[in-house]
Amino acid sequence: MQIQLNPAQGVELSPALDAHINERLERINRRFGDRLTRIEVHLADVNGPKGGANKQARLEARPRGLDPVVADALAESAYDAVTGAADRLESVLESRFGKLDNRR
Repeated sequence: MQIQLNPAQGVELSPALDAHINERLERINRRFGDRLTRIEVHLADVNGPKGGANKQARLEARPRGLDPVVADALAESAYDAVTGAADRLESVLESRFGKLDNRR
């Protein structure tokens, strides 16, 4: 499974943030990596300098032979947004693959 990072203007992709993203996606990779081709990570600063909950993480998983799955989270920090989006993505993938497995 490949991880593609796409930081937007206003989000600095530091080595620490990169490590956090990879750590959070490692759990998804262990559970579903053989069924995914890649996960795209889109990070954005939606409010600019206004502050508040303005960091958005959008994770887009590409399952083999299926439509993409997307999970979003908005938080005060990019770290929290990535954590929230990764938790949601894991839940969505579990549901999607569980339904497919039950059909067989």
